[in-house]
Amino acid sequence: MLGSLIVKRDGETDEWVINVKYNKEDREKYSDAIDRMQEGLDSMIDLYNEAEDDEDLIQYEEEVIAAIKEAKETFGNDFIDQKINTIVKEVLSLMQGGQTRGQTPEKDK
Repeated sequence: MLGSLIVKRDGETDEWVINVKYNKEDREKYSDAIDRMQEGLDSMIDLYNEAEDDEDLIQYEEEVIAAIKEAKETFGNDFIDQKINTIVKEVLSLMQGGQTRGQTPEKDK
C-alpha cells in the first residue's frame, strides 16, 4: 500500500488530501477484513435482537441470598443449584397435591 499526504494552502483554509494506492493483494485483504467485521456486527445485532429480559422468579430475602452464597463457596455452584432445584420441585409438588390453581393450602392461610 502506498500513501501520500498533500497539503494545499490557499491562504484561508488548509485542505488535507490523502491519496492511497492499493495493490490487488492489499485490496483483497481489506475487503476480507471488512466482510469479517460486517459478519461480526451482524452476529452482535442478532444476539441483541434475540435477547430476552431477565425476570427474577423468586425474590429471595437478604439472609437467604447470603446463605446461598456461603453454601456455593463451600460446596460449589453446581451442587447447590441442583439441591435448591430439587427442594423447590418437591415443595411445588406438595403444594399441587389436591389443590386447584390459585388456591392456597389451608395450613398456609
